[in-house]
Amino acid sequence: MVETHDLTKVYSDGVEVRAVDGVTLSIGAGEFVALTGPSGSGKTTLLNLIGTLDVPTAGRVVVDGVDVGTLRGDRLADFRREKIGFVFQFFNLVPTLTALENVMLPLLPYRRWCRFDLKARARELLQALGLEGRMYHLPGQLSGGEQQRVAIARALVNEPLLILADEPTGNLDSRATEEILALLQRLNTERGITLVVATHNPRVAAAAGRVVELRDGRILGG
Repeated sequence: MVETHDLTKVYSDGVEVRAVDGVTLSIGAGEFVALTGPSGSGKTTLLNLIGTLDVPTAGRVVVDGVDVGTLRGDRLADFRREKIGFVFQFFNLVPTLTALENVMLPLLPYRRWCRFDLKARARELLQALGLEGRMYHLPGQLSGGEQQRVAIARALVNEPLLILADEPTGNLDSRATEEILALLQRLNTERGITLVVATHNPRVAAAAGRVVELRDGRILGG
């Protein structure tokens, strides 16, 4: 599902920082992989490069057989929208939109071209994630765990093959963490979605099928 070849990302603001340094990694379809390592080890940068949210300085990223470095403009946006779902630590929900509207948001500009009823899909996802009674609540009216479930529903609305999650339990208490972890495992085992999760949480890492440890932008194991 995902292959990186000598992937490198260098930032330079007076001092050169190699956030990702020659990473070669293969992740099979249906795997649940945890990226671990201390802050600054390159986990988030690697996720962003895989998800085409950032451009590598050198090397290649291949997702579902496509070298994403060859894609530009609308082709890249279409690929990202069709193949990849994103879950972030801080939820990134629009505070003035309801849970239902937040789930629909990524596909609203493309609604007329969708092969399905977008509102019905969003409702089904929220129901499946136990939020049937919270669809018309604003994010500020939801708990942290509920907000993260809304964010996961949003990541699923395009039926992605790959979900990339950056510290998805980082702002949650232990109970909500267990709920989100169980949900991610269910998506992986029941739907066959490939999961790549960056985490500091040993409980999340232990639930993954494989752990890849990074330090100073390089892979130590996995």
